[in-house]
Amino acid sequence: MRPVILMLTCFLLSGSLFKQQANANLKITRLTGDFYIYTTYNYYKGNRTPANGLYLLTNKGAVIIDTPWDSTQFQPLLDSIWARHHQKVVLCLATHFHEDRTGGLAYYRQQGIRTYTTRQTDMLSQKRGMKRAQFLLTKDTTFTVGQHSFQTYFPGHGHAPDNIVVWFKKERVLYGGCLIKSMEDNSLGNMGDASVKDYAQTVANVQRTYKNPTYVIPGHNDWTNPESVSHTLTMARQLQQKP
Repeated sequence: MRPVILMLTCFLLSGSLFKQQANANLKITRLTGDFYIYTTYNYYKGNRTPANGLYLLTNKGAVIIDTPWDSTQFQPLLDSIWARHHQKVVLCLATHFHEDRTGGLAYYRQQGIRTYTTRQTDMLSQKRGMKRAQFLLTKDTTFTVGQHSFQTYFPGHGHAPDNIVVWFKKERVLYGGCLIKSMEDNSLGNMGDASVKDYAQTVANVQRTYKNPTYVIPGHNDWTNPESVSHTLTMARQLQQKP
């Protein structure tokens, strides 16, 4: 009898480990209320690097802000939202044209999900061969999906010429995307499309427009400290002062 019990125990443990390994590339953490942070991973300069996205549950379906960086996680994210909440994703918004934000737009559009970027993001995506959205925003826009509303805001050229942030006023959640750096970061990261001259003013515009957010979600690394806007502004000012 004992060998049977031992075999069953090993089987159950191996199944549990398999599930953990299968989900190792997608991490989901509840932020507050109907808000969840999802994290996927890819390689930047040889290092496995996390990329943060957000999804929001509404009584009309789920909303995704930015797509997974890892293309193998496009469908698992949808599957996880359905398994956890029994909701289908109805809308996806990308916050700038880089692959860690737009990579899944075409896939999600094929699944019948409404996909959005700004017109500026679409122009850059088309020019650089990135994935494009179905619907384009020509100005800062307020979305209402079910019981939740949120606002997009273009504060200026920072990390990229087209970076926008997303503000959830009621819950005071600021989704900063890659414009905002984590408190873990000691630099502004990828500056390939950034503006050294404008970065500080752009972050200052965010800070002035959305005062005292309760939660701030940067594009990469730890997202638990709302002081990340001030931290980013400090680094941008220091960079601006360098000869």
